[in-house]
Amino acid sequence: MTEQITVLALDKPRGLFGDAWHALRFRPVFWVSVSVILLVVLMALFPRLFAPGEPYAAVLSRSRQGPSADAWFGFDQQGYDIYTRVVHGTRASIVVGLLATIGVVVLGSAIGILAGFYGKWVDAVVSRIADIFVGVPFVLGAIVILTTVNAEDLDVGPVRIVAQVVLSIAVLSWPVSMRIMRSTAIAAKQQDYVKAARALGASPRRIITKHMLPNCVAPVLVYSTIALGAFIGAEATLTYLGIGLRNPVVSWGVLINDATKYVRVAPHALLFPAGFLTATVLAFVMLGDAVREALDPKLR
Repeated sequence: MTEQITVLALDKPRGLFGDAWHALRFRPVFWVSVSVILLVVLMALFPRLFAPGEPYAAVLSRSRQGPSADAWFGFDQQGYDIYTRVVHGTRASIVVGLLATIGVVVLGSAIGILAGFYGKWVDAVVSRIADIFVGVPFVLGAIVILTTVNAEDLDVGPVRIVAQVVLSIAVLSWPVSMRIMRSTAIAAKQQDYVKAARALGASPRRIITKHMLPNCVAPVLVYSTIALGAFIGAEATLTYLGIGLRNPVVSWGVLINDATKYVRVAPHALLFPAGFLTATVLAFVMLGDAVREALDPKLR
């Protein structure tokens, strides 16, 4: 009898996230992507651990020198150590991607679950507003927003520069997470546990927060993982166009923008920041795909 109880305890069924972790821990793609992301996060948190040099130390006599033992990535047009600036630029790129993802997920999920739960005119109004934002091309919308808030004669600090880029990405990207949460909430609203909560007299707030939200968060979690990498790339794109981050902020996009002006004579100045950007975005995309497959029983 004791042995039977022990076997039953060991065979206790896992939840959704328990099943996902059980599937993920045996996937090499998951561990490779997580390793790259952890390395990038450590560089963002502790840049001087990887590059103790000063990212703003320019020596014109070293201008456009190639990679060497003293400077692994060489020097740029102004004589900056590219390796040091790539490491220190990780923080701004990660911060923009992380804050934009949080803003998009929180705003879109809150609106989406309300639209899916209440339906009717609330859903119709929210859906039409989202359609308007979806119809605006991302780059065009970002150009309009950032050129409006960026005053050329205004000396702004790095916090405001980063905040402007984050807000522009969040404003233009929230409909995607809203639609994901809305469709999931509509399906969850028809489930028996929600009907039972209604029958027991639970308030709409309790139904949404205690019953629907925990069961609707998985698809949004997958989207947020992929979106974080996409938003890091979006920051670099906007900065390359000259409307994103700028001095005194150091980011991968800023380095790429500066390097394109003399890429023919110093290609290494473009190669290394672009390589870090590509590897980071790819790592987040790979992680998102792995998490999506782990959370979806049909894909498993």
